[in-house]
Amino acid sequence: MTTTLIATDTIREPRRSVTLTETVRQSFSFGYRGLIKIARNPEQLFDVVLQPIIFTLMFTYIFGGAISGDIASYLPVIIPGILVQTVITTSIVTGTQLREDMNKGVFDRFRSLPIARISPLAGALLADVVRYLIATVITFAVGFAMGWRPEPLGVLGSVVLVLICSFAVSWIFALMGCLVKKASAVQGVSMLIMFPLTFMSNAFVPVDTMPGWLQSFVNVNPISHLITAIRELCNDGHVGTHVVWSLVGAAVLTAVFAPLAVRAYIRNAK
Repeated sequence: MTTTLIATDTIREPRRSVTLTETVRQSFSFGYRGLIKIARNPEQLFDVVLQPIIFTLMFTYIFGGAISGDIASYLPVIIPGILVQTVITTSIVTGTQLREDMNKGVFDRFRSLPIARISPLAGALLADVVRYLIATVITFAVGFAMGWRPEPLGVLGSVVLVLICSFAVSWIFALMGCLVKKASAVQGVSMLIMFPLTFMSNAFVPVDTMPGWLQSFVNVNPISHLITAIRELCNDGHVGTHVVWSLVGAAVLTAVFAPLAVRAYIRNAK
C-alpha cells in the first residue's frame, strides 16, 4: 500500500473572469464551430441562396413597370430594398437555430466550460454573418445581371454596412431564442415583427404614394433609413447622414440587446 499525498499549494482557484482578448478568441472559435455546422448542413443556405433570386426577379418584373415605368429605372430602387429585406429577414434564423441547440442540450455543455458567457452567443452570430454575406453577394449579382450598374466603392460600403446592421439586429432574435421555449414560436414571433417593418418601409414603393399616417411611420422606420443609406452609397457613391444613423442604430441595438441576451442565456442555466 502506498499513500499519495497531494500538495495543497498546487490546487488552483477556479477562474472567475475572462479577459477581453480571450473573449474575442473564444467567440471566433465558436464562430468556426458554426461554419463547420453550416458546411455539414448545406440546406441551411437554401434561403440565402434562393430568396434573393426569387424576390428580386418577382418584385422587379411585377412592380417595375407600374412604379418606375420600366425595369431599368426600378432597379436602383428595388435592389437595395431587396437586399435589406433579405438579409434582415435571414437574421431570424439565428434565434431559431439558437433555440434548437438549446433544446438539444448543446449549450448546457458550453455553460460548464471556463469561457466568457457571451462567446457561445457571439460565435453563433458571427457564423451567421457568412450567410448574410452570401445573400448580399447574390442580390448584387442578380441586380448586375439585370442591368443595374452601381458605384463600385458604394457596393463595398453597402456590404460592410448591411453586415454590421444585420449582426446588430440578430442580437434581438438571439434574445428571443433564449426567452421563447420553442424554435417554431421564435420564428413565428420574429416574422410577425419583421414583416411589417420591412414591407412598411420605402423598400418597394415611393413614400409619397402612401397615406399620411403611414408615411409618418415609414419615415421613422429604421429599415427605411438603412435602405436609403444603401441607395445613396450604391447609386450616388455618397455617404450621407442615413449611413451615420444606421451605424449609430446598430451600435445601440448591440449595446442594449447583447447584454440582455447573455443575461437570458445565463438565466436558462439556473
